Amino acid sequence: MQSGSPADALASSNGRFRGGIVPGATIRGGTHELDAPPWLRVETTLMATARLIREAYDLRFAEVDLNLTQASILMYVAEFGPVTQTKIADHLGQGRAATGSTIDRLQERGVVDRHPDSDDRRVWRIDLTPAGRALIERITAIDETLRTELRDGISREDRQALAGVTRQLQSNLRRAMRPTG
Repeated sequence: MQSGSPADALASSNGRFRGGIVPGATIRGGTHELDAPPWLRVETTLMATARLIREAYDLRFAEVDLNLTQASILMYVAEFGPVTQTKIADHLGQGRAATGSTIDRLQERGVVDRHPDSDDRRVWRIDLTPAGRALIERITAIDETLRTELRDGISREDRQALAGVTRQLQSNLRRAMRPTG
């Protein structure tokens, strides 16, 4: 099949396109996004974009031998002071065991310490070491540089609109995930 544009070719491809919706693509059977095959829907674009953002941050944070999750933990502890592993896991939206493994690696590296909670000896608080505090400035600089690059050509109004749509999508997803009946 011959196509009129690269977007048309992608819209009629075999489904291996990773990038999501192609602006201006003609979708077989119409141009409505809901009529699109799964690899051209907005949800796929969001997932592909999230993956790319994570990859970009992981690549940049590799300069300081960290990944995005590790840098996020360090920044969270820097902002909120000694916090529990559970609070960190909730903030990251991941399980306590996975968070614990990441904290183990950070502790082995000497950038965080675990201290028993003064009110509950079963609970450990995570705090930055001097080496961890020394990384915060570099993490912040990497984050600011990459955010500037990511936002290039996207107006503040467009970012705010995207944030609003994304929050609504999150709300819809939470509602859809509730047990029915």
